[in-house]
Amino acid sequence: MIVDRQMLDALVARYEQPDFIASDPIAIPHAFDDARDQEVIGLYAALLAWGRRSIILQKLEELCARMDYRPYRFVRFFDPERDAERLRTFRHRTFQPEDALWLTRNLQALLARYDTIEHFVAAHLPADAPDIGPAIEALSRALCGLPGTPPRLRKHLPRPSTGSACKRLALYFRWMVRPGPVDLGLWRAVRPAQLVLPLDVHVGRQARAWGLLRRKANDWKAVQELTAVCRRFCPDDPVRYDFALFGAALLSSLPEASSSPTAR
Repeated sequence: MIVDRQMLDALVARYEQPDFIASDPIAIPHAFDDARDQEVIGLYAALLAWGRRSIILQKLEELCARMDYRPYRFVRFFDPERDAERLRTFRHRTFQPEDALWLTRNLQALLARYDTIEHFVAAHLPADAPDIGPAIEALSRALCGLPGTPPRLRKHLPRPSTGSACKRLALYFRWMVRPGPVDLGLWRAVRPAQLVLPLDVHVGRQARAWGLLRRKANDWKAVQELTAVCRRFCPDDPVRYDFALFGAALLSSLPEASSSPTAR
């Protein structure tokens, strides 16, 4: 089946609605008023956004409570001796307490130098970069960069250079960059045109069924191929079609565990 822009735009209009937010992980950063809190908790939310949505929201609400509902302050001034116990028993699926501790420590080091994640991204994304690949690569490396960081954290922070689709970080960038009503539109250092599709098995399957993607593997090359096709439909905002692709996959009777463009 070959789809056209009119069909894709209709699906985007159907799914990119404010009522989408409440039952989705993006509801967590939306609940904060301070952009720095939204940016920080948004990173955790994107990295944990897989599995059953109700459980994801429950675990993220638990994490917010452990951070005293001040995620930026908690991370920026994190003291391993004082605060590590707050993360000691936090887990979600394969994300273990050790991952939570070291992600927080590495993010603290990044914030100590750059103040915000956006400032870090701005420093590591060339002005002429066609997509956010260099920024994802740099962010993944930085969040695993402190001496002593366990290798296991890397599986939560993959890199384009390894061939990974990097779907959760692509999703995080979508949240931070695109304007509402669903996404947060916090960052100015990245243009929506530079974003890439958050590619997972469901989006890949739907894209192939519609003739938008030929590559069989769900890897970084497939991400670039699919994004290039979507960019032909909308050069300034290709990732808007994430809503169309995953919304259509939902209509194809996907299980509840992946019933939104963020619960992957």
